[in-house]
Amino acid sequence: MHRGGRIAAPFRFKDNRGMTDACAEEFVELAGRMANAAGEISLKYFRREFDVEAKSDATPVTTADREAELAMRALIEAEQPAHGIVGEEFDPVRPDAEYLWVLDPIDGTKAFACGIPVFTNMIALLRAGEPILGVISQPVLGERWVGAGGRPTTFNGEPASVRPASRLADVALLTTSPGMFEEGDDMAAYERLEAACWYRRLGLDCYAYGLLASGYVQLIAEAQMKIHDYMPLVRVVEGAGGVITDWRGGAIGLDSSGHVLAAASAELHAQALALLAG
Repeated sequence: MHRGGRIAAPFRFKDNRGMTDACAEEFVELAGRMANAAGEISLKYFRREFDVEAKSDATPVTTADREAELAMRALIEAEQPAHGIVGEEFDPVRPDAEYLWVLDPIDGTKAFACGIPVFTNMIALLRAGEPILGVISQPVLGERWVGAGGRPTTFNGEPASVRPASRLADVALLTTSPGMFEEGDDMAAYERLEAACWYRRLGLDCYAYGLLASGYVQLIAEAQMKIHDYMPLVRVVEGAGGVITDWRGGAIGLDSSGHVLAAASAELHAQALALLAG
């Protein structure tokens, strides 16, 4: 058991990849309070009555989603008013700012609406388009992963680490839903990868990436993700020693296709990439 125990249209920035990726402590602390605020609202509504509506893309949104995002936005506006904000439920604010917060107030809204505690409150902070901070927080279970530039990922304040694996046949492949692979050749590519793995596990949304960072699972492949889905994951996975890219091995960024492959080792990641490529 590892320490810690329990278990849209792209926004374009000037390329500044030489800039330091270190994350200031004040931003980490602010992100923690944002996650606390979103978590408190999530718990207020979880397994209680609330409104669920269908958005224009047919995905659900709840009262809790909106209130949680507004609470996080209010903290940013009060303490970092020059920073930009891109959230799932409301219009962007200052999207070309050097520092950009990317918010997913409740990732896994379907799970939340069904009373299943695998939804998460997710936060990312980017500097010049590069992720320097990521938070995955599950308030019902009291679990939180924080990945920040210049330091290792933590799980509930203690260092988190992946558990490396070298063979696809020894690991489970995690995916939220096969419905992610309805476009182009995605299903054929996914089925090649699935056939090489030990078994498949569905339905954990982005909670799965926290489990990867803590060493409980070793491989995740998904598609049709949006920036608020994938940007918070990058620092969490990489800071725990894992690898996360798109399906071509490219860095995850604001212009990414929405295809995500995360693995607990470079060797496993390379094998998975080869199968996805055909």
